[in-house]
Amino acid sequence: MLPELSTTVCFILSGVLFTIGAVGAILRRNVIVVFMCIELMLNAVNLVFIAAANTLASMDGSVFVFFIMTVAAVEAAVGLAIFVMVFRQRNTIDPYEIDLLKG
Repeated sequence: MLPELSTTVCFILSGVLFTIGAVGAILRRNVIVVFMCIELMLNAVNLVFIAAANTLASMDGSVFVFFIMTVAAVEAAVGLAIFVMVFRQRNTIDPYEIDLLKG
């Protein structure tokens, strides 16, 4: 059986994951990779909530994680559907070449 991770280690790991996700979301040009980075950031926040809930012996963190996972699933489904429709019209999903909202 593995020893339990301390709250500090979980917070540091979460900070590293969130930083990787934020840098990836800012620097990448592929929209699918940007969405994956956003998912990574959401999972980093989930790790913080679970670690804090475990430390405080509370279920509040688990409730927040449930809602965050629901939002992440909806975001992934709607986002991918939008990307499929944009790709059918423009033959690209490069965020710098998509100008659908311009008049």
